[in-house]
Amino acid sequence: MAASPQQSSIFSGSAQDLRKQQVDKAHRARQIQELNLQREFILSQRTSNSGRRAALEAALAHIEAQIQALN
Repeated sequence: MAASPQQSSIFSGSAQDLRKQQVDKAHRARQIQELNLQREFILSQRTSNSGRRAALEAALAHIEAQIQALN
């Protein structure tokens, strides 16, 4: 038995919702990966300049807050 037009639109809507969820999940995973790379870069920096160190610490705190917001 064939699906009615209404059922087809429901199924396609569900497929679209599923696809959107997959795209959103992939986008969020890429954002987290990018932020983790930035975090690792900041942690690898060595400096004796107190101003630069403070800026790196502030950037690290900002990145870690963004990671937490995405999780």
